[in-house]
Amino acid sequence: MSQVEIHAAFDSINAAREAQRKLQALRAFEVSSMSENGTLTATVDEAVAERALHLISQIGGNANTVI
Repeated sequence: MSQVEIHAAFDSINAAREAQRKLQALRAFEVSSMSENGTLTATVDEAVAERALHLISQIGGNANTVI
């Protein structure tokens, strides 16, 4: 399976932290680059990419993907 890199931005660091925990629960390969401005980068399996994007959207984030 391929991996998908997701870049996401949130309105707050708390929302980014919540997304980080939930993405790890989805078994993301890596969640990194979380900064004080509420951004993160996650690498997930292609099979769960849609779920990860939906999760980010539910938390209030905006996401872009790189395949």
